[in-house]
Amino acid sequence: MNKSELVKSLAEKAEITQKDAAKVLDAMVGTIQQALANGDKVQIIGFGSFEVRDRKERKVISPATGKEITVPATKVPAFRPGKSLKEAVAVKKQAKAPKGKATKAAKGGKKK
Repeated sequence: MNKSELVKSLAEKAEITQKDAAKVLDAMVGTIQQALANGDKVQIIGFGSFEVRDRKERKVISPATGKEITVPATKVPAFRPGKSLKEAVAVKKQAKAPKGKATKAAKGGKKK
């Protein structure tokens, strides 16, 4: 789903115009960005949490030159889904096949 599809869905569900839905979405995204830029955590109960995480300095090898370079420490945005979102997305596990009758798919094999 892209932004325009999201705006259309919001407009339909909230019974508002697409123009108003776009304003609401832009305001929400802007507010979350500003809060994260200020180092704050944004929690939406039932959906999840947006937060800033510190990434340590690390050494990597450049694939172009083969030389070791240092990537400086930085801060990165992160999202941790809430319980309701996890449950909504979770796929139900398939019932186990009878013993000795496991299919190739259940064993991790590919179907032809």
